[in-house]
Amino acid sequence: MKELGFDSRAVHSGESKPLKDGAIVLPIYQSSTYEYVGEDDYDLIRYARLSNTPNHLALAGKISELEGTQDALVTASGMAAITTALLTVIPHGGHLLAQQSLYGGTLQFLKDDFEDLGRTVSFFTDDQIPDLERIAPETTAAVYCETITNPLLRVADLRGLARVASKCGWVSLIDNTFASPLNCNPVSFGFDLVLHSATKYLNGHSDIIAGAVAGKKDVIRRIRHKLNHLGGSLDTHACFLLQRGLKTLGLRVRQHNQSAMDLAESLSSHPRVSRVIYPGLKSHPDHARASEILNGFGGMLSIEVDGSPEQIDRCLSRLKLAVIAPSLGGVETLVTRPVTTSHRGIDPKFLSEIGLSEKLVRISVGLESSQDLVNDFRNTLQEL
Repeated sequence: MKELGFDSRAVHSGESKPLKDGAIVLPIYQSSTYEYVGEDDYDLIRYARLSNTPNHLALAGKISELEGTQDALVTASGMAAITTALLTVIPHGGHLLAQQSLYGGTLQFLKDDFEDLGRTVSFFTDDQIPDLERIAPETTAAVYCETITNPLLRVADLRGLARVASKCGWVSLIDNTFASPLNCNPVSFGFDLVLHSATKYLNGHSDIIAGAVAGKKDVIRRIRHKLNHLGGSLDTHACFLLQRGLKTLGLRVRQHNQSAMDLAESLSSHPRVSRVIYPGLKSHPDHARASEILNGFGGMLSIEVDGSPEQIDRCLSRLKLAVIAPSLGGVETLVTRPVTTSHRGIDPKFLSEIGLSEKLVRISVGLESSQDLVNDFRNTLQEL
């Protein structure tokens, strides 16, 4: 289906051909257990925990097609995708080079749990990418980054990072959650594995938890084997909902892109906002690179607000459309101060080093009327 446009692939890839009993929508296969027909490989035995029901396979096919990879795998959460992939490609005693500014759950796993699992990690800043080959420990096995970082929305030299990883023989992993496959296909410039918290834009309706890994068949096979032992399989009903959500991904993300740009431009002139962080703005330090790498700048933006944390929280609670909540990527607009949610519990000194302050507010721009959102934020912030 590679000759088709994104929206056509979102609707039709991964679907059953021929249709199951004529049903336009793939049914939910609620069965946990399937008839044994002589499979000669443990991972091929039909069993829901092994992620090979018709729902799992159809969903993986759609994600693989949208990311432009050979294969894909769905998991019980974004963290299940991240942790299983890392534990697969980095052997015991191996080392990971990780981007310094990452989602808090990933950071905490790497900082708190990675060493206990026999792996080590060191963090690099974006300006260190040209020097990674020189400064990397000999045990380095992989590099890890985010297409658009959470929540500081930086866009690193991803092509350069992929080139360094390929030259050194490291597996390159990238979390593409903030961008989505519409705005970026990281394998097109050299990444080996693409990860998603499918809870967010891929599903888009704030009603399931899911994750995904996409890449080459041989690597996905290894990750699937590890996942089968760790047990992070996705429920078939969640598979059904995620497959449904993916069909409208292009339509939704285009609107997220536009509304986020509208809100970012409007808040840039607001007297109570000291800083707006959005890759689509010319003021963003990575705007030129983002314009080259991305097909759209995404539905996420962050702002720094003039006021104490207590004042900011009270202000956010008065928003009429946006809800204070820690997730993102849904049809409704969500706001949060990351130091109280996604990055809570991380050493304040480390947060200061990466530039994450108590006054930073992350906004997941939903699908409400763009002008309504602009009015809501401008009017509410004016009362601060």
